[in-house]
Amino acid sequence: MNGALTLIARDVRRGYAGGGAALVCGFFLLAVVLFPFAIGPDRAILARIGPGAIWVAALLAALLPVERLVAPDAESGWFDQIRVHGLSLALVMALRIVAHWLAFAPPLMVAALVAGGLFGLDARVLALVELALLLGTPGLAALAVATGALTAGLRGAGGIAGLVLLPLALPLLIFGAGGGDFGGLKLLASVSLLLVAGAPWIAAAAIRSVRD
Repeated sequence: MNGALTLIARDVRRGYAGGGAALVCGFFLLAVVLFPFAIGPDRAILARIGPGAIWVAALLAALLPVERLVAPDAESGWFDQIRVHGLSLALVMALRIVAHWLAFAPPLMVAALVAGGLFGLDARVLALVELALLLGTPGLAALAVATGALTAGLRGAGGIAGLVLLPLALPLLIFGAGGGDFGGLKLLASVSLLLVAGAPWIAAAAIRSVRD
């Protein structure tokens, strides 16, 4: 238990180090601000597209930390040390998903409150957007870690990560941006849970293929 908490704390510190979380939130807000400029000041239209725009911006922001989630440890041999100590790579990657969610999702959800104000969302819609982000961001974190493992060591990993992550995140975007539909939120939670359950095994297999 203490070892798991130590690994999570290590990765959370890395997530916040060097302004990583601030960079993700800044990019998210910048992407959100572009929508009113492109669409115009019509508050009814902005309120209608707000949940979808917030989710699109969240997906794009999720790409930013992918390159540093796994690649630095793969290059330094940290995963080899983990294997020497007999720790399961799948467990380590599951803990990394938890740590990445802690470093990524709470700041993003706070930034989403600001974004909701920009789009003029009422309290009910904003609450549903926050609930959707709470349910969907674990799946997004799982996808980011798995994508980071699949692209570790590849040249141009950032661009490839976008090609891998964005199509797989479409179900999260569709059900998350639905807003106001509790059936959609249940499907969002199911997709997110499926990604969280499968991503550690995929990430562990990717790391083994790189190291073996």
